[in-house]
Amino acid sequence: MNEFIYIYIFMLAAFTGYEVISRVPVILHTPLMSGSNFVHGVVLVGAMVALGRAETPLQQAIGFFAVLLGAANAAGGYVVTERMLGMFKSGKKKEGDK
Repeated sequence: MNEFIYIYIFMLAAFTGYEVISRVPVILHTPLMSGSNFVHGVVLVGAMVALGRAETPLQQAIGFFAVLLGAANAAGGYVVTERMLGMFKSGKKKEGDK
């Protein structure tokens, strides 16, 4: 019975995330995602808690997949933020820079 609850929560989160993100205009994607890095961290912590409470191999596999995706999402958000902030740095280069 518990497996179905975890699968239901996973499917509901995936569907809700897809619907929310698909309605965001393309031009707002990068600032929105880089501004919401804290949410990715909360999602990652929630996934780790779910993995820690997993009892069956199916629950452990789903929890591991959630932690993996959450970590990739959080890391990707920070990479996007760094690239976005790099666009606003001055164009002047020092002598040793390429």
